[in-house]
Amino acid sequence: MMIAAEKMNAQCGRCASTRRSAPRNASKVLAIAEAERVNTFVRAKPGVPVGTPVVPPQDLPSRPRRNRRSDTFRKSIRETWVGPEHFILPIFVHDEGDKNTPIPSMPGYERKYYGKGVTDFVSEARSYGVNQVVIFPKTPDHLKTPTAEEAFNPNGLSQRTIRLLKDTFPDLEVYTDVALDPYNSDGHDGIVRDDGVIMNDETVEYLCRQAVSQAEAGADVVSPSDMMDGRIGAIREALDSAGHTHVSIMSYCAKYSSAYYGPFRDALASAPKAGAAHRKIPGNKNTYQMDPANYREALRELEMDEAEGADIVMVKPGLPYLDVVRQLRDNTALPVAVYHVSGEYAMLKAAAEKGWLNEQQVALETLMCFRRAGADLILTYYGLQASKWLAGEK
Repeated sequence: MMIAAEKMNAQCGRCASTRRSAPRNASKVLAIAEAERVNTFVRAKPGVPVGTPVVPPQDLPSRPRRNRRSDTFRKSIRETWVGPEHFILPIFVHDEGDKNTPIPSMPGYERKYYGKGVTDFVSEARSYGVNQVVIFPKTPDHLKTPTAEEAFNPNGLSQRTIRLLKDTFPDLEVYTDVALDPYNSDGHDGIVRDDGVIMNDETVEYLCRQAVSQAEAGADVVSPSDMMDGRIGAIREALDSAGHTHVSIMSYCAKYSSAYYGPFRDALASAPKAGAAHRKIPGNKNTYQMDPANYREALRELEMDEAEGADIVMVKPGLPYLDVVRQLRDNTALPVAVYHVSGEYAMLKAAAEKGWLNEQQVALETLMCFRRAGADLILTYYGLQASKWLAGEK
């Protein structure tokens, strides 16, 4: 019995020892588990430069930077995007030979020769998703007159180019320019009286004939860029009367008398020219294009053009007039277009050639700014190049 009792006491002693040591072992296990939890779920803070101040976190109700934390998240909440579907690609076209000719003041841009020069250019643009173009013909000097009748010649360069493009690419959206300056020996958008007055109503008559001739050639959208009063309503009536109710009008609604148009006028040789001794030809277009100082006036032009039947309204130039783009966007349900004009293009090109700017980054940022300001459509000489960049090409 004594031996059994001693064995029992010895076993109980071992149990007691185990019970006494259990809490210490449990604490150790918990400590290890906690350390593992901390190491697993809490990242070590990255190092900071020596000298960084130690401050308590600001008590901020909102931190907008949380929504900028990664490229993935920034893309997921991006408000504005730009793509080739937004571009209208300008085409300068000539028929004085079978070579494309460079435009010195617009590096990288050319006058395309009528025929394969034009169709190859459009075919390449379409391969990158650009399916809207606008035609600007370079009229030979011998076809220019003070009254610009060449503007509505059924076999004129503009009309032939429209037919060529619609025959080659039936689903291509073809826009045109409705104005007299490419055909006017005086270099103005309207007929110039001997005393220098740009005649409004007489000019509108010829603009109507021009628009109808373009529609008959197959144009999808005619685009009055002249800034004569009442021309949108008159052109709409002329188109409808001729059976072209399906043809749209994109109005150069707020076109400013700007110094940014110089390279464009070089491309078409369409700048105002000095008159003969008995004729006074204005050296600028201030009496019909808008004053760059004016903002509210754009709203007046918008109201008139919308009431007269415009389908799209445009602001020209672009970057210096983003406030006007926003004003139109906020005051109409119509699509708003903007023209990224030749002077803006030339400045960017010149800075890029000097190495002062990253051309791709700045061009795409510029196009994005037009969209952010409210533009649905962008006429831009970067239409093809930007589409290549957006496709991942250099």
